[in-house]
This record gives sequence, structure tokens and C-alpha cells, in this order.
Amino acid sequence: MTDKVIENNQVTIMGEIVSDFTYSHEIFGEGFYMVDVKVQRLSDSSDIIPLMISERLLDARADYKGEYIAVNGQFRSYNRHEERKNKLVLSVFAREIEFVDEMEESSKTNQIYLDGFICKEPIYRKTPLGREIADLLLAVNRPYGKSDYIPCICWGRNARFANSFRVGERCAVWGRIQSREYMKKIDEENVEKRVAYEVSVSKLELLEEEEQ
Repeated sequence: MTDKVIENNQVTIMGEIVSDFTYSHEIFGEGFYMVDVKVQRLSDSSDIIPLMISERLLDARADYKGEYIAVNGQFRSYNRHEERKNKLVLSVFAREIEFVDEMEESSKTNQIYLDGFICKEPIYRKTPLGREIADLLLAVNRPYGKSDYIPCICWGRNARFANSFRVGERCAVWGRIQSREYMKKIDEENVEKRVAYEVSVSKLELLEEEEQ
């Protein structure tokens, strides 16, 4: 059962550690820490992806800034209560890590595969320049009755296809994790820069229930 569930949420990222480790939480005596990893895109830009990592995989007290790391894991979510409402917090949960000397040009630095269920009506729209976009929220099951809620963004033909999806349908998604800065209005006088994380979809398909 557990292996089957792990297969439905697979992430591989490679990049540079660009922050210190900060303590997150502890489960059964095992401490978990957060660190930011800078992952290059094909263009000159990059994504800053938060990584959750167990102290059993490395010494979180050491300074790894500037080191390159390859990670296999899952994209996970949890709800954090702030400003009188819940905020969806996303990070890559590391299962395996490896330090690498350098990044090869051909390396697959950012890949994700998800198999989950549409849990909100897709939101389809067009940009002022006419580019088609659709937002999906995918519920991906974990063991013990838990689920991760992963926002996905589709473009062009994929956006038109995603717009036909219905709540409860099972969907497979391939793509990459991206970070996106935006300005959040705090009150009448103040705005705050924040970062959202989502899956940029390169391919998606509906799945039959019998495949479970």
C-alpha cells in the first residue's frame, strides 16, 4: 500500500542550497528542517524551492550554502493558520539526497509526477495577450487517510483540456515545480511580497478508476 501511494507523488530536483537550515518540527524524536534550493530553468531564470529534510539524512547544523544537491521525494502540503484563515504551505519532502559536484547541462533538474483527484472546479481564463491558462487543485492521497493539495497551472491546449475536468475525476500530471512572486495586500496602506509554489504542467491525462 505504502509503495503504491509513494508512486503517485514523485519529485526530482537538483540545485544549489541558498539558505541556512531552519527547524520545522519533530515527529517521534526525528527532527525536520527547512532549506531553500535554487533550481535553474531552461531560461536564465530560476525557481527557489523549499525543501523539508530529516536530520537523519544530514547534519542540519552544518553550513551547506553553495553546495549542489540532488533530491528525490514528494511535493507535500499542510495548512498553517494565519491572519484568521488557513494558508496552504507547500514544500518538497526529501526521501533521498545526494550531494553533487556540479550540474550537468543535460541534467533533469526539476521533474514532478502526480496522480490525484480534482478537488475544485478548474478556473480557466485568458491573459490580456490571449494566452490560455487553467488552474487545477489536485488532491493526492498519502497513507493513513491523509492527502496533499497541490495547485497546478496549465497553458494553451492543456488549459482547454483541463477546463473540461470535473470535481472527483482522477488525473495524472507531469511537469515541474515553479516559484512565483506576488504582492499581497495586507491592509489599506501595506503590501507584502510573497512567494507561491505550483506545478507548471507539461502533460496531463484523465485516468480510469479501475487503474487503482
